[in-house]
Amino acid sequence: MDTGRLEPELDRIALALDRLERAAAARDTQLAELTALKARHRRLKDTVAKELHQLDLLLANLPEPPAVIETPDAATPS
Repeated sequence: MDTGRLEPELDRIALALDRLERAAAARDTQLAELTALKARHRRLKDTVAKELHQLDLLLANLPEPPAVIETPDAATPS
């Protein structure tokens, strides 16, 4: 085996391994960020649902507006 070519090939393998390790670390970071975003989304969605429910309750308890009784206008000819 040609030992003169062995050193550059080992360097290439080490560089490839380093790239793989960095890619795996970046993926782990992305997964952690995604998990945090999903948790935040769930909390926001729950908060909005609760607030909409409160709004629905408020609207349901509003008094009915008075009925509008139309009377013939004196200025309008009949």
